[in-house]
Amino acid sequence: QVQLVESGGGSVQSGGSLRLSCVYSGDRYSSIYMGWFRQAPGKEREGVAAIESGGDITVAEYVKGRFTISLDNAKKTLYLQMNNLKPEDTAMYYCAADSHIEKWWLLLDPPEYNYWGQGTQVTVSS
Repeated sequence: QVQLVESGGGSVQSGGSLRLSCVYSGDRYSSIYMGWFRQAPGKEREGVAAIESGGDITVAEYVKGRFTISLDNAKKTLYLQMNNLKPEDTAMYYCAADSHIEKWWLLLDPPEYNYWGQGTQVTVSS
């Protein structure tokens, strides 16, 4: 079992920045895959960015150049730096983790992850 605790959400104006944090704990794994996902009301959950403990990163096309994912293994914390936020970024953001994702092209697929945080709300006003 892996527990995930998220923080850093809030309300900002368009063009603003936020940094989300996700502290993880629980079972020990030789590697860990973690990702950020978001879900707006009435919409499906979608992948934002994912990272493997070895450093491989996958980022959704719609946030490239604005969002950066990073993982601090020593602090057991996953980050999502969000810059130039837009109203369409408004959603509940979730941290997720798993011990292994078989294919790199599934890293942004929610069903691939077994462990999820409680979510943190991000609201961007125009």
